[in-house]
Amino acid sequence: MLTIPPAGRRVRVRRVAPLVLTAVALASLLAGCGTATAPQSASAPAGGGTASGQHTQPPGAAGTGSPATSPASSVNGLAVCRSASLHVTVNTAAAGAAAGSTYYPVDFTNTSGSACAMYGYPGVSFVTAGSGTGTQVGAAAQENPAYGKLAVRLDPGGVAHAWLQVAEAGNFPGAACKPQTVQWLKVFPPGQTVAIYVSHSFDACAALSAPLLFVMPVRTGLGVRGVQP
Repeated sequence: MLTIPPAGRRVRVRRVAPLVLTAVALASLLAGCGTATAPQSASAPAGGGTASGQHTQPPGAAGTGSPATSPASSVNGLAVCRSASLHVTVNTAAAGAAAGSTYYPVDFTNTSGSACAMYGYPGVSFVTAGSGTGTQVGAAAQENPAYGKLAVRLDPGGVAHAWLQVAEAGNFPGAACKPQTVQWLKVFPPGQTVAIYVSHSFDACAALSAPLLFVMPVRTGLGVRGVQP
C-alpha cells in the first residue's frame, strides 16, 4: 500500500487551477551534437492541434518504456488504477506548442465499475508497433520534476491526464537525431507494469542521445490547453 504524505492526501476530483504552462527549454546544439536539457519553466504553449484518430490497443506485456519496478496496490486505501481498466488517448485537440516542443495531454479514463486512484508519472516511449512485438525508438520520456505528485481519484468513467512534451526532432542535426516517423506511443500508467499502446504519428529521433519526450505527473480531469500540469 502506498501512503501519500499529508500534502498529497486530497484525492477528490477537482479542476486544476490555471497555472503557467511548463515548457522544456531545449539546450543549444553543442558542437553539432543535439542534446536537450531537463524541463524548465516557461510560458504557456499557444495554438493547438487538430483532433486526429487515436485509440488504445489492448494492453500488452510489459517491456521497454519505464514500467513501474515495484507496483503499489493502493493509494491511501483506494485501489490503484490497473492498465486493463484504463482507456488512454492523446488529446491533440488540446495540444499546444512552445519553445520548440508540442505539449499533448495524455488522458486516462477509468473504464471499470469501481473507483481507483493514480499517483505519479506514467512511463512513455515511442515504439514501432502497437503490441509487445514493437521495439522502442529513441529515449523513453524523462520525468519533469517541476510539479509534485498528487493522488488522483478516478470514479467509474472518471478521467485523469498527464502532460507529455514532445520536442521537435528538427531541433537536432540529422546525424545526431537519426530521424524516424513512428506511429505508436507505449504508455505505462503510474505504478503499472503492463503497457497500453496509443496510435498517433510522431517525428522521432532514434538516437538515445537526442531525447524528445518529457512527462509530467498525473492530474485530475481532462487535459486543457493553458492549464498545467
